[in-house]
Amino acid sequence: MAKKRKYNDMAEKQADLIAAPQIKYQPPMPRRLSRPIGLIGCGGISESHLKAYKKMGLNVVAMCDLIEERAQNRAKAFYPDADVYTDYKQLLKRDDIEVVDIATHPQDREYLIPAALKAGKHVLSQKPFVLDLNKGKKFAELATKMGVILAVNQNGRWSPHWSWVRNAILKNKIGKVDAVHLNCHWSHDWIADSHFNRVHHIVLYDYAIHWFDALASFMPESQAVRVTANLSHATVQRATPPLLGQVLVEFDHGHASLVFDGAVNYGGKDDGYIIGSKGTLQYDAAGLTGHQVQLITQRGKAIPQLHGQWFEEGFMGSMGELLCAIEQKRQPLNNPIDNLRGLAICFAAVVSAQTGQTQTVGKVRKAPLETCMVADA
Repeated sequence: MAKKRKYNDMAEKQADLIAAPQIKYQPPMPRRLSRPIGLIGCGGISESHLKAYKKMGLNVVAMCDLIEERAQNRAKAFYPDADVYTDYKQLLKRDDIEVVDIATHPQDREYLIPAALKAGKHVLSQKPFVLDLNKGKKFAELATKMGVILAVNQNGRWSPHWSWVRNAILKNKIGKVDAVHLNCHWSHDWIADSHFNRVHHIVLYDYAIHWFDALASFMPESQAVRVTANLSHATVQRATPPLLGQVLVEFDHGHASLVFDGAVNYGGKDDGYIIGSKGTLQYDAAGLTGHQVQLITQRGKAIPQLHGQWFEEGFMGSMGELLCAIEQKRQPLNNPIDNLRGLAICFAAVVSAQTGQTQTVGKVRKAPLETCMVADA
């Protein structure tokens, strides 16, 4: 006869500390570090790319930007011997360059990605990957046709906490995932003084794509079906776009919720709760670093000691995974088809917030350009 459970059994069990399982979560490192890389787009985020590549010891040989000074400044700061271009076609003509990191905004990548693929280059695309799911699929097909590999810079996948959680799920540490609840309470009001202030869906599109991608990776055996989302303005925010957002996602097995409080002035927090048939995963932190992860099962509670941070390991992971995939002749974890799962949820959330109606995932094929376009950085 099964033992009758008491109301507080779960709390008692969680108090029993056990050793954390060995989970690989750190960025993958290729054997060959000298593979020539070219960077197209030297705006703000490119600094994080180059810091990571420099730390890894990678070989960036060329940089391109429409504004020559930006490319020159990036080269001077990180790779002084790199050649500088203002015409991406000149960079793509180089036979020695094998990998191209395209760090521009989506509307520019619509012609840059196919051009790079047709030039026979392996490509790492900045996120959000595309503005049109159909184009994303075509880019994936083109990469296959050209015999090269296309990956998406969903760098959050290699933030230590998300990487550990994802790999623990893949190792079946909590069984089949039934529910995912992700909450981000960080100030995003800094956009008030930037070009992003003109993007109405900055929270659900450009910002939350990391969380939509994480959600999809935490539910590997389930498909998102319907999405309901809304947005609102905070009392004290300076930014023009609404900074408060929430999303409910129905899966064919399970459900999920995401909350974004982008106007937190005090006590910022990032946390997650993933419920499986055999256990629970939790994480929390006050910012981009220092996340504590807990794995809670019938055996007790395990707290792995994680090292690293999002804005180094994340970018190392995106490029490192692509380079390893090239060496091993396989599709990378951050391949475009897998990335479209999270992007389809994102598009549905944007349109749901815009219309006030629940959206079917996959039916919204395009992001509304008038509210998602990002001006040149």
